[in-house]
Amino acid sequence: MKILLRGASVFQRGGFFLRDIAVSGDRISCVGTGISPDGFDLVFDLENKFIVPGFADVHVHLREPGFSYKETIASGTMAAAHGGYTLVCAMPNLSPAPDCMDGLEAEFGLIRREAVVKVLPYGCITRGEHGGELADIADLAPCVAGFSDDGKGVQSAEMMREAMLRVKAAGSFISAHCEDETLLRGGCIHDGRYAAEHGHRGICSESEWGPIARDIELVRETGCRYHVCHVSAKESVAVIRAAKREGLPVTCETAPHYLTLCEDDLEEDGRFKMNPPLRAKEDRDALIEGLLDGTIDAIATDHAPHTDEEKSLGLEKSLMGITGLETAFPVLYTKLVRGGTLSFEKLVGLLTTGPRRVLGKEAAELSQGSPADFTVLDTDEEYAIDPGKFLSLGKSTPFSGWRVRGKAVLTVCGGRIAYREDVSDA
Repeated sequence: MKILLRGASVFQRGGFFLRDIAVSGDRISCVGTGISPDGFDLVFDLENKFIVPGFADVHVHLREPGFSYKETIASGTMAAAHGGYTLVCAMPNLSPAPDCMDGLEAEFGLIRREAVVKVLPYGCITRGEHGGELADIADLAPCVAGFSDDGKGVQSAEMMREAMLRVKAAGSFISAHCEDETLLRGGCIHDGRYAAEHGHRGICSESEWGPIARDIELVRETGCRYHVCHVSAKESVAVIRAAKREGLPVTCETAPHYLTLCEDDLEEDGRFKMNPPLRAKEDRDALIEGLLDGTIDAIATDHAPHTDEEKSLGLEKSLMGITGLETAFPVLYTKLVRGGTLSFEKLVGLLTTGPRRVLGKEAAELSQGSPADFTVLDTDEEYAIDPGKFLSLGKSTPFSGWRVRGKAVLTVCGGRIAYREDVSDA
């Protein structure tokens, strides 16, 4: 299919420029002005719209194989396209787990048949994510985004050291869920003011930053590339900042909910329960500072869908995790860009270039010959977030009812339209 998009503000070289984009097959064939519409199958007039490289998310849970009652490859990637994403990295807490080639092939088969955007799966660090024996790292490395036991932290320093040595030898990286299980003590939310006032057991920040500090010592020893998942605590930001200043190969991500919410926003509702938990205002402020000074490399959603039943048991008993792919951009654009915290350009970088650099990939470019993976954004319309309109099977979000601006109205992946809203074609 040949597609022409006219009159939009196109993100190039870190800024926005008024351009037309022509697509032929799976590639951008031309970027310029005044491109003739003759010979195109579809022509979109996009005045007052923005075209950016497709968002990339280094941390999503697509739940399949094994847990398709929560999400499927089809529903999860449709949700990704709805949110403006053209590349997502799928976490390996699945059944069968991708800890060997047979387990990975079960996932790849579903991806090939069902995915509407690009999916890069992670391989497990340990078999079944049980922490007792390393996965087939050398075999898996050429086929996976990286290695993670997300959902569980690797508790043994010796196991993590050996994993780092093997992952480095394989030319890959570790994406670490940092959680010291000896410090959890049955907690369900942050060990702070809200927990004390409402009689909840709390999860201390050291359960996160302690393992990060341990692993950075191992990075110093092994030289392995190391990425920290879902950073939530101010101490974690400080430890990672120091490691980067030392020149260690360390990157990290945080998520929209940690940047826009804190324990002051908690309600006795499962849609506010995630792991790590929402922490104090001081932690949120430290995360924003980390975005601004470059300590935090990327924003990831940690999209973690569950059934309505699993999220209906309050803070104490609901499962941890929220749906995130379809709310990330509007929430971040409304709260951080329109709120004056980040520039629009900086936010786009954190959703596009930053995640790809974590993966060791080149920044996405909207230029002649580059892959036709991009998103059209409308930043004018104000609307309320309605989980009933999500394409994800998971509907649990702390942002339900929020008034926001900004949404993806057209997502193109590999030259194919993965999601289209009310964008008129000429």
